[in-house]
Amino acid sequence: MKKLLAAFILISLAGLLFAEKITFTAGSMSGQAGDSSATTTLSGGAFVQTTSIEINADTIELSGDDYRFIKASGSISGKNLETNMEFTCDSMSYDRETKVAQLQGNVKLVDVENDVNANAQLIEYNQNTNIAVLQIEITLTQKKNVCTGAYAVYQKNEQMLEISGNAQVKQEEDVFRAQQITLNLDTQNITLSGNVKGSVTETKKEEPEKTAEPEMAAEPEKAAEPEKAAVPEPVEGKSKEGE
Repeated sequence: MKKLLAAFILISLAGLLFAEKITFTAGSMSGQAGDSSATTTLSGGAFVQTTSIEINADTIELSGDDYRFIKASGSISGKNLETNMEFTCDSMSYDRETKVAQLQGNVKLVDVENDVNANAQLIEYNQNTNIAVLQIEITLTQKKNVCTGAYAVYQKNEQMLEISGNAQVKQEEDVFRAQQITLNLDTQNITLSGNVKGSVTETKKEEPEKTAEPEMAAEPEKAAEPEKAAVPEPVEGKSKEGE
């Protein structure tokens, strides 16, 4: 089939198993546009959107009955439209029936509503349960928390995070380590189990500076009163001569 430039194809699946529409665009396409059971490959700025997810990639492949399976590779970015989760990765696959996405290679998953950023080499996200399973080189940040480990489960609805495999949670200067850590991202309550270690830095509260009391103004010195001139004492008069 001839390549289509700036192809725009709208396939309506109303009444079929998924009862949703797929819209996709690409620089070129190979496959059978009218056969939803054949494999269709989009390349050159490929874009696919269903009622629940949108994907941008260098190449996107649609396959299976009613295009059930979506595979993408190269400069992937996308968004789950129902749960407001955004992602980037090197390659991915998505099952439109189970609504499970497998993201691989330099994966970044962002829970926009809760300001949670997760990085890993492999993330499996189930749209029905709103649970993400993270593996290999995990880093998850939220508020003052920086969480790392080998394996983690993030529950979006409950705002709970479970980390295992040299798990660590750092909260500014405080560090907690254990084989398994459970963190409530809402309340910030933390539970550690297995080879627990930690260091907590006490934050000293600065005492408010005391305000100096104003000095009392010195009373002006009274001018010294002038000394009174000494009044000479009366001298008794000399007796008259001849007396």
